[in-house]
This record gives sequence, structure tokens and C-alpha cells, in this order.
Amino acid sequence: MASSKIKKTTKSPKSNLPTTSLIIPIYNEAGHLLEFLEKVDALKIPTAKELVFIDDCSKDESRTILKQFSFRSEHQLIFQEKNQGKGAALRRGIQAAKGDIIIVQDADFEYDMEEIPMLIEPVASGKADVVFGSRFKKDGRQVHRTFHYLINRFLTILSNFLSGLYLTDMETCYKVFKAEIIKNIHLESNRFGFEPEVTAKVGRLKVRVQEFPISYYPRNYLEGKKITWKDGVAALRHIIYYNWFAPKKDFFTKNIPGKYIPRGANWL
Repeated sequence: MASSKIKKTTKSPKSNLPTTSLIIPIYNEAGHLLEFLEKVDALKIPTAKELVFIDDCSKDESRTILKQFSFRSEHQLIFQEKNQGKGAALRRGIQAAKGDIIIVQDADFEYDMEEIPMLIEPVASGKADVVFGSRFKKDGRQVHRTFHYLINRFLTILSNFLSGLYLTDMETCYKVFKAEIIKNIHLESNRFGFEPEVTAKVGRLKVRVQEFPISYYPRNYLEGKKITWKDGVAALRHIIYYNWFAPKKDFFTKNIPGKYIPRGANWL
């Protein structure tokens, strides 16, 4: 495994509030990164906040911008010495996170971070264990590209059929987890397979999953979009593998709280 460099976190005042860690993978986002950092650093949420940035060996000025930014929020900067993919970056960030709640946040403006408080509230208040933000659920302000919409809908329907979860948007970036759940899931996918993999594994647990509509403002490839049709093919492969063929006994660590294990499960 490639080594990485970590900048120590900034200390924040002690609080009785739970902490939400935003896991933010970065790869070649220099064109808008400063604006993004200013916005996410100033973001107000109903819990304490930790920002965990994982620079996946960017080739542009992203790393320099991260190092020079004056954060006010508690944060960690993790620098991968070799590009490994979004899934690998998320895996690293999740394990480094110190929060009680963990949410994935892309380093762009496709998703509206002002909706994060709405997504984390059910977990913070004890009403849910996992929350998905859906770009396709009614009442969201969606703007979709037809090709990506159809692919996402097909992958979500297949994932629902195999995982037993009824979702409208499995491929969404915005996924919120109790830390004690996501930190005890063995994650393997290195690129964009994180979405179907984590969904398949969450589907094996006895957890309360909620889904809420979110806004979506897709960027194009000239603006830095990185996912391609090859990742759609890979997602299909991941859905089939993790729901049908992957050994279920390898899905979770031995530290997964017993309350999340279905009665009679024989895969631990």
C-alpha cells in the first residue's frame, strides 16, 4: 500500500455535541478549490464539524492550495503519495476521521452542502443509522443529463433487487453513516465502486436507512467531471460481485456492534 503524509488536525473547543466528519477526496480540483474551501470551512451544521481532506496525488496546484489555506474548522490534511482512486481516498479518510457521524462530500459544487444539516439530523437525533441523499426523489431541484440519469437509475434498480434496500439513488455522493458502522465495514473498491460496494454491505446489516431529496447541479468533463462509462461498467460488476459472490464473512470487522447484526446471520 502506498504511504501517505498527514498534517495534524487543528484542535477545537471541547463540546458535548456529537462531531460530524466530512470526508473530502480531492484530485486535480485547483480551478475551484479555494472557493470550495472557503465555503466548506464556513459551513454551519448542528453538530461539531471536522473536515478530512485526502489529496489523491493531484498533479495540479490542489495540494499547495490545501497547505496554504487558513482553516478555522478542525481539520486533517492527508496526502497520498500515489494516485489510488476515490474509493481508496475515502477508505483512508474514513479510518482517520474522529467524528461520531461521517458523510462523504465531493470537492466541487455538484451537490449543495447547505443541505448537509438536513441529512445528518436524523442520525444525530437517533432516528436513523444511515442516510442517503437522493437526486431523483421528488421535491429535489434536479437538473439531469439523460445518459447519466438512465445509467444511474438502472444501476440503482439492480442494486435494490440484489441488496434488499429500496433506494432511488444508490450512486449518490451524499451518504451519511454512524461512525461505528462505516468504520467497521471492510471497504475494498479503489475507484467509484465505493457506492455499490458500501450499499451492498449496508444492506446486510440491521440498520435504519432513510433517504431525502437533494439538489444536484452536474458539471461536465471540461469542468472536471471524472466518472466515465467505464466506471458504469465497473459499478455493474461491483453490484453483482458484492451482492452475490463476495464472501459475506469478510464484509465487517469483529468490532461491528452486535445490535446491527441480523438475528440468525451466519456470515460473521
